[in-house]
Amino acid sequence: MSTMTARPITGPAAWHGRDLARSTDWIRSITAAAVAELDAALAAVKARGLAWRDIRREDFPLRGFGAELAAVAHELEHGCGVVLLRGLPVARYTEDELRQLYWGIGTHLGAARYQNAHGELIGEVRDELRAYGAVNQPGVAQPDGAPVTSRYKARSSGPLRFHTDRADVVGLLCVRQARSGGVSKIVSSAAINNAILARRPDLHALLRQDYYRTREGEERGGDRRWYALPVFGVREGRFTSQYSRTFVEAAQRIPGIPRITPAQDEALDLLAEVADELCFEMELQAGDIQLLNNHVIYHARTAFEDDESAGRDRLLYRLWLSMPNSRALPPGFEVLWGSIEPGALRGGIAQS
Repeated sequence: MSTMTARPITGPAAWHGRDLARSTDWIRSITAAAVAELDAALAAVKARGLAWRDIRREDFPLRGFGAELAAVAHELEHGCGVVLLRGLPVARYTEDELRQLYWGIGTHLGAARYQNAHGELIGEVRDELRAYGAVNQPGVAQPDGAPVTSRYKARSSGPLRFHTDRADVVGLLCVRQARSGGVSKIVSSAAINNAILARRPDLHALLRQDYYRTREGEERGGDRRWYALPVFGVREGRFTSQYSRTFVEAAQRIPGIPRITPAQDEALDLLAEVADELCFEMELQAGDIQLLNNHVIYHARTAFEDDESAGRDRLLYRLWLSMPNSRALPPGFEVLWGSIEPGALRGGIAQS
């Protein structure tokens, strides 16, 4: 719980959806020269027989594009927190080659973190219910931060509510679009913080205090089925927010967890309302890589429909990245992140 007086968050991270709509500064083209570098790096790792998860940064040299990716990392941490890399020619590569390329790009940004207790490092975002006949695996968290019992399943075609992932940065590479739907919704949590502070400082104060969240379905081992963390936090002037209402709701089913108060519930209602007001909607195209700083951005998705016969079955590859230029986090946040120090290797799901 913070005892400091709350102040609005200033700077480029506190944007409104209309700001992104009238700007293209956050969109960066993957140039022909960058693709040539990527192809050369891919050919080199294939010649050595390196599997994607064995590729290190030094195995995947990107002299010119690597400098661009360093600028991307800076923008994610110190700018608006959103970058879209556009133009990777995904159709020319096999899915194995795309994993090698995407992993190689990721090594120039940060360190990949596990996305579930089964060691998933590149997640596949698709309608698994349609493809495989089953969505959930025992003990596997849904990537939207939802426990396996939730109807908001990131591994199905249903909608996802606004949430953060458990990593400094989440990246999504769009391989194929759905026939319809699947619109990405992003919003500045810093702007949400400011709006709630202005409208309802009483509810803002509650969001700076602990909410209980479940760990069920998130990781194996350990006696703690829950943890407590504020929705909003600030350290050394740097804002952070960790939010998934589904985890908060699921924690209420755990014996001994304090009951959420009507005022706490009202604060989450207002947060959801403001998120919809301030968000920006975008349709990811094949070859887009969307990169989001989870400390300052919430993301959501509309429902989608596939048409496999027409090659329109939605597929995205997801990376969770720990960033070497990441911000310091407030005391107490180590319960989720492992370390709160700037630049620390942190986040992801612990492996048993």
